[in-house]
Amino acid sequence: MASNSKRTVCPLQIPKITQFKIGICQLKVTTEKSANILKARELIQAAAGKGASLILLPEMWNCPCSTDMFAKFAEDFSDIDSAPSLLMLSEVASSLGVTIIGGSVPEKDAGQLYNTCCLFGPNGEFKAKHRKIHLFDMGKPLLGEVQFKESDYISAGKNPTVVDTDFGCIGIGICHDIRFPELAMLYSARGAQLICYPGAFNMSTGAALWELEQRTRQDDSLYVASCSPSRDSAGSYAIWGHSTVVGPMGEIIATTGHDKTVLIVDVDYAAIQRTRESFPLESQRRSDIYQFVDVLTESSNS
Repeated sequence: MASNSKRTVCPLQIPKITQFKIGICQLKVTTEKSANILKARELIQAAAGKGASLILLPEMWNCPCSTDMFAKFAEDFSDIDSAPSLLMLSEVASSLGVTIIGGSVPEKDAGQLYNTCCLFGPNGEFKAKHRKIHLFDMGKPLLGEVQFKESDYISAGKNPTVVDTDFGCIGIGICHDIRFPELAMLYSARGAQLICYPGAFNMSTGAALWELEQRTRQDDSLYVASCSPSRDSAGSYAIWGHSTVVGPMGEIIATTGHDKTVLIVDVDYAAIQRTRESFPLESQRRSDIYQFVDVLTESSNS
């Protein structure tokens, strides 16, 4: 069973792999769990076949984005053999020799439901999980959104998640987690080179914020990858799509449309070092003024 350390800090050595292809699997989610698992497997295999060694799935890839469906599709992560979604991820990661950041699926634990992302290593090991920290509860709609109050059905996670992998240190957030720069700053302070955000923004928030939020998570000059379900997925609202990879200068390296697809993107961590040498934000940051940054730094070093 994967643990989820509150204070994971990645080592300072150079990652084992600094140049690689990441595969983004923007899949169509249906109301049939078995069909979703099969389609996810197929897209993972397609990504690996195109050279991807790190593969990212969407938020709620085994379950429609409908609050009334979460309990029905939820799995108990304490027994992977009884969790078909996790079992497939472990098996395909091992058979293909790839690392999989498994989007998110509903997790049931001690009578609670969580929106949870799992990471599997190339030997099929369940390395870590991230429970969505910031739940999407709308107040009065401003942009024509559908009503959605995630906290009526899902419990919030309590721990940030940074995982030491062959691809360096990877931070994980889910959907609404991307709206909070403090989490990305914490991940950077703990050594992340890449932050992955499976998400399912709706049509209005997606158009207004999805790309903007990804590009503005570049305050610490690292890579950001997002993965969404396709727009024609089942659920209570239409999904924006547009899975994306953003480079350390905040540039869009590649993005999808809204249909089902596999996006393959080359990542080179040398770009992080070049950007930080040109824009040494860490040395310029006025931590004597920004008290909350001191708190983040203390947390990352404790």
